[in-house]
Amino acid sequence: MQFIHSGMKFSFFTCFFSLLFLFSHAQLNNVVTIGTVDSIHSQVLKEQRKFWVHLPPSAGSRQAKRKYPVVYLLDGDKNFTGVVGMIDLLSSVNGNSFFPEMIVIGILNTDRFRDLTPTHVTSGLWVDSAAGKRSGGGDAFMNFIEKELMPHIDSVYPAGHYRMIIGHSLGGLMVIHTLVHHRELFNSYVAIDPSMWWDKQRLLQETRQTLKTGSYAGRAIFLGMAHTQQPGMDTTILQGDTTDGTIHPRSILQLSRIIMASSQNELEKGFQYYDAETHASVPLMATYDALHFIFTDYQLILQDSYFDDPAFSLAAFLQHHYETISSKYKITAEDGSTILPPEDLVNNLGFYVLGKKEYKKAEDMFRMNIKNYPTGFVAYNYLGDIYTQKDDDADAIVCYKKSLSLKETDETRKKLEKLMRKLP
Repeated sequence: MQFIHSGMKFSFFTCFFSLLFLFSHAQLNNVVTIGTVDSIHSQVLKEQRKFWVHLPPSAGSRQAKRKYPVVYLLDGDKNFTGVVGMIDLLSSVNGNSFFPEMIVIGILNTDRFRDLTPTHVTSGLWVDSAAGKRSGGGDAFMNFIEKELMPHIDSVYPAGHYRMIIGHSLGGLMVIHTLVHHRELFNSYVAIDPSMWWDKQRLLQETRQTLKTGSYAGRAIFLGMAHTQQPGMDTTILQGDTTDGTIHPRSILQLSRIIMASSQNELEKGFQYYDAETHASVPLMATYDALHFIFTDYQLILQDSYFDDPAFSLAAFLQHHYETISSKYKITAEDGSTILPPEDLVNNLGFYVLGKKEYKKAEDMFRMNIKNYPTGFVAYNYLGDIYTQKDDDADAIVCYKKSLSLKETDETRKKLEKLMRKLP
C-alpha cells in the first residue's frame, strides 16, 4: 500500500500548536513533565545507558489497565518531545483516536557514530576520521536493545508486544539495517531521511537482495525523504545525477524504489517525499505521516446509517472494531484479554441513539457497558432513562437504585424520587 500525502498540512500544524494546550495540562508544581529518566548498565556495550520514558496519560487508570504498544525512538534526546506530543494528542480525541496510546522510549546517545552505523568503514572519505574509526557498532547496539533494554521495559512498564522503531539520518540507517537483518524485532519501522550513502551504499545493496527473498508478513515500513539536493532539482533530475553532492538523496530515492517495488514479500510499505522540508525539519512531519500510515485502520469510522438503521447492531460493530485493532496492534488488557470499547465512548453513543428513540440500539450499548464495566454508574442511569421513556417504572427504579449504589448523584436521585412518588 502506498501512502499518498494530501490535505494534511492544516491538520498537522493544528496538531503542533495544540501541543501547547496539551502540555499546559501536564503541570505539577509549575513544572511541565512529559516523561521520566531511567537507565540500565549494559553488559553488551560496557556502559551505563540512559533513556527517557513517556507513559500514556491513561496508564494506571481504572479503565485502562492495559498493555501498550512501545515506540523505540533513536536520537531520543532530540526527537522525544515532538513524538510524545503527537502521540498523546492524537491518541486521545474524545474517545475516537487516530492511533493508540503508546509508551515512548527515547534512547539517548553516548557514541552516535559507533551505535548508529551498521558497518565499519575501511575505505573512502570517512576511513581516517575519528568517527570512521569508531564506526560499525550497530549490531552490538541492536543487541543491547533486544537483550537488555526491551526486557527491562517489558518488566518495569506496561509494555505490550507491538513495537515500533523510529530513526532519522544515521538513526534511519539503523532502522533499515534492522528491517533487513533483524526483521522480527519490530512490527513497524520508520526511517526518516536515512543515511543510505554510508559505506559506499553497502546497506542499499543488502536491502535490495533481502526484500526480494525475505517474508515480511505483518510488518510495515514508512520511508520519509527530505529535499537535500540543490534548489530547483526535482527527483526526476536527481535520479540521473552522478555527482558526489547528491549521493545522500539519490541513495534514499533508490531505496524507495527498492521498497515500493517489492510486492512479493507482503511488507506493508509507504513512501513520502517532502519537497519543502530540509534534513533537519523533516522528522516531525514524517513521523506524523508515518503514524497515520501505520495505524490507518485504527480510527473508528461511524456512518449515519449506523444510528438510523434499526437492523444495524451498533454494539456489535464497536465490539468487532476493538477486537480487530486489539489483535492487529497487540493491545491487550493486563491479563492478555482483548481491549474493550471505551466506557465513555459507548455511553455517549448510547445517549445519542437514545435521543433518536432507538431504544433497542441504546439498550444494547448500555448493557454492553454494564457487562464490560460493572462498577460504572452512568450506564445504569441511562438504562433507567430508557425504561422511564417506555413507562416501565419498576425496571427504571431498579436501574436508578443500582446507579446510586455505585455513585450518588443529584440527577439520578431526583429521577428516582420522582418515580417513587408515583408509587401507590
